[in-house]
Amino acid sequence: MTTTLPTVAIVYHSGYGHTKVLAEAVASGVEADGAATALLVPVDAYEQNIEALNAADAIIFGSPTYMGSVSGPFKTFMDATSGQWIARKWSGKLAAGFTVSASRSGDKLGTLMQMAVFAAQHGMIWVGLDLLPGNNSSKGSEDDLNRLGSFLGVMAQANADQGSDVVPPDADRRTAAVLGQRVAGLAGRWATANAA
Repeated sequence: MTTTLPTVAIVYHSGYGHTKVLAEAVASGVEADGAATALLVPVDAYEQNIEALNAADAIIFGSPTYMGSVSGPFKTFMDATSGQWIARKWSGKLAAGFTVSASRSGDKLGTLMQMAVFAAQHGMIWVGLDLLPGNNSSKGSEDDLNRLGSFLGVMAQANADQGSDVVPPDADRRTAAVLGQRVAGLAGRWATANAA
């Protein structure tokens, strides 16, 4: 008997390459255990990938945080999904999110909340990070997973004057991979439960 692996799509916008690096880290986490397949979809390729997104078991959203919100191109993508919304094409899918800004806070929580509301409007089930905060004690370090202490999704920080070859730092990339791995594992369980 052949079993089809669940597909986890990662839809993202990257203005300067930092969000793309995180999207690739999420994808590596999705495929880490060989239990799911990752599909990277830049928002400008949304229309060409709509059927694949409709068929995916989970969709992870990624956007830089600009002015306390998703980027303009990501919001354009959100608005373009009204056809999927009205037809309930994504209802029952798992969803998650990640974001990056130059500042440690940068009001990134606003971006993740915007993504979670967007997912809820589509009838999706939001998956949080499920990692305890790192780097929040005298024994913590910048190398800790979840070093910025988010539960709703991945928050990463990238210095404005450094390229995506340097930032976000490895800790943030590893945190993104953990999110991908978590969603992949849950997507497998979700698909099995729905098939029963």
